[in-house]
Amino acid sequence: MPMRGAGPVTQDWAPVVIHKRPTKASDARDPKAVNAALRSGVGVSVTKKFEGGTNKKTPQTAINARKLEEETEPVTFERVATEVKHAIQKARLEKKWTQVELAKLINEPPKVVQEYESGKAIPNQQILGKMEKVLGVKLRGKLK
Repeated sequence: MPMRGAGPVTQDWAPVVIHKRPTKASDARDPKAVNAALRSGVGVSVTKKFEGGTNKKTPQTAINARKLEEETEPVTFERVATEVKHAIQKARLEKKWTQVELAKLINEPPKVVQEYESGKAIPNQQILGKMEKVLGVKLRGKLK
């Protein structure tokens, strides 16, 4: 048999109050909650964060601008060699493909193929590798 504690047995009739969960900061920013607070007359404070909503840690533009100003020689980038652009164009025309069709086959925008064939593009080894596979022509290294 269960044992009872010593003393009189009484019931507790005190009221039990269940509290609502505390409001989160994200709930306070909810437009519905803000409108409800404004309608009820509760004071609503608005603060604007400095560079809020941007993804900037440090101003990199000042550093890059200083490096460009300190540069004494004009910066020029290597462009696609004449032999490479002619090889791409010749192989594409032998297969009777348009620039758009070649671009679809290598999963690149048509503008990329256009820039490579015009010689305006800066060579990217991955794109040249894709073109080599699709066209069956060597485009990197020494061309014969």
